[in-house]
Amino acid sequence: MLLSVKEMEVRKLPFEQVWQPGEIDFSGSGATQTAPLTAIGVAELLPHTGGEIRVKGQVRTSMEAECDRCLGRAAFPIDAPFDLFYRPAESNDTEEEVAIDEGEAEMGFYEMPGLELEEILREQVLLQLPMQRVCSEACRGICPVCGANRNETECHCEARAGDDRWRALKNLKV
Repeated sequence: MLLSVKEMEVRKLPFEQVWQPGEIDFSGSGATQTAPLTAIGVAELLPHTGGEIRVKGQVRTSMEAECDRCLGRAAFPIDAPFDLFYRPAESNDTEEEVAIDEGEAEMGFYEMPGLELEEILREQVLLQLPMQRVCSEACRGICPVCGANRNETECHCEARAGDDRWRALKNLKV
């Protein structure tokens, strides 16, 4: 869905749309969409700003990814607000370096004819996923000896002692 700058010159653009799994490309992220993605919000051209756009809304969906500890599937429900600002890309076409303040560091850029809502939502969903994706805080992971998933089976493997050739380094003080 294109958020058209020409339309925003006339009025605010409300949006309420649902995307089924597979309609927004999450490939390369290690996560898959498992429920419809719903986005509700409004896009507006801010007056007297030289073309700045504000996109404010809410995104809801459910994602699934591989657990970092046990390699099983982990579900991540997402229900998050977003409030984003965009500036025309041509307003930043100078060859020289320009200092930016903290507020401008959070600014995105767009080119005519406007913004693609799907790209905004893809970014917002991926930002809501945790850095360490685990199926649960109690996940016991994989046994380093036999490779069994410790959440599914009880293994009685003994951890092997380290290589004796490195023993002298253990006493080394830093």
